[in-house]
Amino acid sequence: MVGVATGRVLRFDDVRGFGFIAPDSGSEDVFVHANDLSEDKSVFKPGTNVEFQIEEGDRGLKAVDVRRAGRSANRGGGGPVSGFGAELTEALLVEVPELTGAQIVRIRQTVADVARARGVSL
Repeated sequence: MVGVATGRVLRFDDVRGFGFIAPDSGSEDVFVHANDLSEDKSVFKPGTNVEFQIEEGDRGLKAVDVRRAGRSANRGGGGPVSGFGAELTEALLVEVPELTGAQIVRIRQTVADVARARGVSL
């Protein structure tokens, strides 16, 4: 994990499920995949202000845990509430690879909602 950053969505291809974010720091653009969005990909239009974690990917910098600026990952945005969300995503990708990014986001949100309703901390 390289660190936490803010920026804005430059472009996002809904069909291919990926795009790029321009960090506020002025550093190079960061790749983002639909599976790393905290909400449905339709929310992330060009110009949307976002907060995200930066990781070193196979092909350079990659944004993960991407959420609209000012929205906590724990406020029902659909993203992982801890490392559990990332583990759940990886397990779903392995076990059910035909799931779309939007479906995975909905599943993570449902799991988080059920856990909160039962008082379970993820």
